[in-house]
Parts: sequence; structure tokens; C-alpha cells
Amino acid sequence: MLTDLTIKNVAIIDTLQITFKPGLTVLTGETGAGKSIIIDAVGLIMGSRASSDLIRSGEEEAVVEAIFDISALPEIKQQLAEAGFEAADELLIKRSLSRSGRNRIFINGGMATLALLTDIAPRLINIYGQHDSQTLLKPENHLRLLDAYAGLNENREAFAQLFQRLNMLRSTIAGLDSTEREAAHRADLLAYQAQEISQAALKDGEEEQLEEQRLLLAHAEKLATGSGDAFERLYGGDGAILGQLRRISATISELAAIDPALQGNAASIESAFLQLEDAAITLRDYSSRIEADPGTLQAIDDRLDLIGRLKKKYAPGIAEILAYKTEIDTELEQLQGITHSRQDLESEREHLEAELKQQGGELTLLRAAAAVKLKQVLEAEAHQLAMKGAVIEPALEALAEPRVGGYEKIEFLFSPNPGETPRPLARIASGGELSRLMLAIKQVLPDSDVPTLVFDEVDTGIGGATSELVGKKLKNVATRQQVLCITHLPQVAVFADQQLRVEKLITDGRTSTRIRELDLNERTSEVARMLAGATVTDSALKHAAEMLAAGSKI
Repeated sequence: MLTDLTIKNVAIIDTLQITFKPGLTVLTGETGAGKSIIIDAVGLIMGSRASSDLIRSGEEEAVVEAIFDISALPEIKQQLAEAGFEAADELLIKRSLSRSGRNRIFINGGMATLALLTDIAPRLINIYGQHDSQTLLKPENHLRLLDAYAGLNENREAFAQLFQRLNMLRSTIAGLDSTEREAAHRADLLAYQAQEISQAALKDGEEEQLEEQRLLLAHAEKLATGSGDAFERLYGGDGAILGQLRRISATISELAAIDPALQGNAASIESAFLQLEDAAITLRDYSSRIEADPGTLQAIDDRLDLIGRLKKKYAPGIAEILAYKTEIDTELEQLQGITHSRQDLESEREHLEAELKQQGGELTLLRAAAAVKLKQVLEAEAHQLAMKGAVIEPALEALAEPRVGGYEKIEFLFSPNPGETPRPLARIASGGELSRLMLAIKQVLPDSDVPTLVFDEVDTGIGGATSELVGKKLKNVATRQQVLCITHLPQVAVFADQQLRVEKLITDGRTSTRIRELDLNERTSEVARMLAGATVTDSALKHAAEMLAAGSKI
């Protein structure tokens, strides 16, 4: 609720500080005292357009500050915290206007944007009677009012959640179109790569073995010739090394028999002979095995060339190519799963569309029935509030495509006089009629998430029993929400829990406004003034006291 309002240098107000109480607060006073300026100041707190024309003459800056108790509004506290502002039980909103155009907004001491203000403020306070902040003038609010009256908020929320799920699913499916095209191209490429690698039948370590084989085959002739010649020189030919070594070994052995000191040499020569003999035999066998095989060499060259090409395309080695092949196989499985995923998504989409249509159809029928009843009760309330013959038509219109709120939209059409075609409220209803229509709605739809309501012009064009009824209805609303009301009617003022008198003063040739909270005696005098005019009689005072006593019992 609104607890305090401070206004500085706005129009004829120099400095004004108001403390508001729960329940019904009425602002009374002479015409031109500045009551409407207070409403304008509240409008600034709600985010209405700021004009330098509002700044008091001779001043450079105007300031409006409002303090709200938001202890019962955790969602607003959370929003403030998420936006980086202090989230206490008290909310301070400050707005300053400068002739230089440097208009600023502060929330709990921090600089804020107009967007944040216009999002938060209308959930704290609403003004009824001025067109720039009129709930009834916004058709997007009408469907919410109808649903609240019919008790369809849960149905509406369920439909909205289903609608959002369906939209997200449709977006996902739409995104799959491009994804599937990309996936198809990717799958073709991977399938080709997988087939190429599979056909190569690579084996880890194969390249090294092939390189060794290729080296032998490429030098087969040299190996055969060289090993054969070495055998001949060691063993097979005339003057072979082994023949000479045998003769030397025999000689040294004879000498060792004479001089034992040569026995070691004889043993070494004998050992060398045996080793060389083994080597010669091995070379002979090796030479006999070596054969030139151009066909095998070409096959090895071709195989190594294939491996080389695959290494350039996929990875630096066979082990890495085989690992890449495993990755390809996994990705191909995933890409193939996209098709199955789309089928599942399409099936879910069809299911959600059918469910949305069913829920939307039920919501449409319930709304149509509720609209008929709402029309009756609103017109009955309006007729009591000095709008005899007024017609209120909650006109439902089917939508070509469903929206988050359902398959239809609604706009309240209004005709103040019998025989006239109902038309949109913004085009036909006066400020007073709008205020009384909202008062009627508040009788039908008492629950609201807006804690403070301001009624301006609600008593325009009414009097007598109707004005008393307006006062009672305002009092009824004020049992659930804080209500501020500007009134010229004593029949309304007597129902107030708090009465504030707005007065215009002239000091040193300058006009200013002040406001006072009235006690019971002052209220009696003020109500008597409202009854009798400039000359307050004893009879008027007595009547005022009786009216206040009766009003306090409601």
C-alpha cells in the first residue's frame, strides 16, 4: 500500500507531505485547491509522461517521492533484487523533473529506467478516472477481468503453459529443417569417409612392416649379389679367407705346442674361424633366398600410396585413422537419430495441438457463458451508479490463430444511453463513467493484486442516494484494498477512514497548496461546508455529524 507521498514544486504545490492510512482515504477541498495535482503526481510515480509544464513557476526542478509497503508483495521484491536494487519491505520511488530536460527516476536510492518503473508501479497502484492510466481502456486487460469473474484463472494458466510448450516445440521442429539438411550433407560425407576407410582394411603397425618389405624388395639384386660374393670370398672361391685362416690356425696350433704362450692366440684364431664359417653358411643361405619380385614391390608401393593418401585426408597415422573411423561411426548413429527425433517431435506436436484445441474450446464455452452473466451484473451495478440504461457488452471475437490467452479476444463495449450502439470505452466513456465502471467491476471482482486504488471523478454527475451508494461501494472495496478518492460529495466523504483536506493559500502574492488530516470535529465542519457551501449553519453541522455517525457504522 501507499504510505507516504511527498511533492515538491509541482504546479501550485511548493512542498506537500502526505501520510496515507489503510482503508478508504478521501481528499476534499475547494475546487482549484490542488487535488487533481496530487493525482498528477501519483501519475508521475506510475510512469506517466513527464512535462516541464508541471514544474512550479520560478523553480528549476520538481520532485515526487512515494513510499510503498511491499511486505506482502514478494514477487516485486524478487524483481527488484534481480534488477540489482535493495529489496526491503519498504519501496521508495522518486521522480525528478528538470527544466533542462534531465528527468530522472530512482528506486530505493538507485538510478532506474522508465521501463522498470512502468512495469512495477501499475502493480502497486492504479488510477481510475484519468485516461493515461486506465485499466479499462486497455482491451488486453478485459480478458483477464472476464476470466477472474468466471474463476477461469487456472484454466487460462493451463492453456497458456500448453500454448507456450507447443510454440517451443514448433520452434524446435522448424529448427530441425535446417538441421536436417545440414545433417544429411554431413551424413553423406561421413558415410563416404567411413566406406573409404573400411575398404582400406587398415591394420595398426602395417605401414612400418610394408616399409621394411619395400626396402628389401627394392634392393633384392644388390642383397643377393652382395651376400653371394661375400660367401665366395669367405668360403667358396679359390684363395677364400676361411681356407687361409685354416692354414694359419694349423700353424699357430703347432707353434703353441712348442710355446704354450701362443695357446691363447691359437684359440682365438680357431674361434674366429668357426664364427666366420657360420657367417659364410648364413650368407650362402640368405643369397639363395633373395629373389627380385617386381609385382610384390608394386603392390607394396600401391598400398603405401593408399595409406599416404588416407593419412593426408584423415590423420597422421593408421592408429589415428582407425580412431577417427570410430568417431565417424558414432556420429553417423547420432545423425540417423535426428530423423527418429523429428518423428517423435511431430507426434508430440500433434498431441499438443489436439489438447490445446480441446482446452481452448472448453475455455471458449466457459467464457461465452460467463460473458452473458458478467454483462448482467455489471449493468445492474452501473444502473445503481447513476448510469441508468447503460449497456455494457463483453464482446468476444474469435481469433484466426490461438494466442497465449486462448482462441478469442474480448473488449468491453459501452453505451451510456439507451438506443446507442455500444462502442469501445476509450471512444465513448467519460472520466466519471470510467471510474464508476471500475467501481462496479470492483464490486463484482473484489480480488485484485493491486493494493492501492485511486478513484478520481467517480462522483461526477451524481448526487443524492446514488452518491451515498457510491460511498458505500468505495467503503466495501476499501475493506480489501487501500482506496484513495477525490470527492466533492459529503455523502461519499462520510464513509472515509481518513479524510484529508486540500487547501489553497496565498502568501506574499504566491499561491500554494497544503493538506491536512482532519479530526472528527474538523471532519464535521468540512462535511457541513460540503453540504451548505460558504455559509455553514448549525443545521448543516448537525446534519454532518449525523451523516458521519451513520457512515462510521458501515
